[in-house]
Amino acid sequence: MSSVKLCSVKLNDGFFMPMLGFGTSAPNKVAKSEVEEAVMKAIDVGYRHFDSAYLYLNEEEIGRAIQKKIADGSVKREDIFYTSKVWGTFLRPELVQTSLEISLRKLQLSYVDLYLIHIPIPLKPGEELFPKDEHGELIFDTVDLCATWEAMEKCKDSGLAKSIGVSNFNHKQLERILDKPSLKYKPVCNQVECQPYLNQSKLLEFCKSQDIVLTAYAALGSNSGKEWLSKNNPVLLEDPVLSAIAARHRRTPAQVALRYQLQRGVVALAKSFNEERIRENFQALDFQLTPEDMESLDSLNRNIRYFVDPL
Repeated sequence: MSSVKLCSVKLNDGFFMPMLGFGTSAPNKVAKSEVEEAVMKAIDVGYRHFDSAYLYLNEEEIGRAIQKKIADGSVKREDIFYTSKVWGTFLRPELVQTSLEISLRKLQLSYVDLYLIHIPIPLKPGEELFPKDEHGELIFDTVDLCATWEAMEKCKDSGLAKSIGVSNFNHKQLERILDKPSLKYKPVCNQVECQPYLNQSKLLEFCKSQDIVLTAYAALGSNSGKEWLSKNNPVLLEDPVLSAIAARHRRTPAQVALRYQLQRGVVALAKSFNEERIRENFQALDFQLTPEDMESLDSLNRNIRYFVDPL
């Protein structure tokens, strides 16, 4: 059995996705070489699911790390589950595959395991990731996301992406895709911010009813090192309830926050560039929270977002 199936969830198209993934978005102050090193360390620790995007500008480094670990015999390509995302400037149907091909060239891969629409907000195509007019206002584009989805389906049919899904979609935006006439493939997942202060219980319930996996980014909260992060939020990993549960289990608050998602059936992305924490976070697979723990963590929900909409 491929190691991708270990601790994995079966997607609605029959492929398997590891429940615990390694997130790779990083503030500008993190050197790209650190991302490459972190991915190699993560593979050594046991991670097989890696999440990146065109936007993160680090796919060359991630590709190098994966190729090095394939070359030294640590993994085979089929052991790795790799996710990329099409950015808002490529949401015109004729640009979707172009974006994927750019990512594949950088990665030195022939396919991605999962390709997501990164945001449901079309932006003016071009070199700029955040195109702005002379007043500093973002320039949007007019694109029917159902047409974008048809282009995603073609990426799956061509074999360039094994599975396709969405990110940062709300209930209504998901329904627009699901209700599309002549829908060929449903999204396999919706990747959103999800952590104990924003547990997305209603969206999770809807996704489960549609056989769509919810994937949690910012599952550990987040520091304020990025420009689009909300400032002055409480630090999730210092929460007293989370800390008390961690102490009872002799675990870290981060391990508990990740385990919380896994036990809800949510795929969790853990992100760290520190070797010890990369190892610790992976150990979220090794213990169980009690029903009482889960209730206590559910009660932390207070609609606090760490990621404010950059748009």
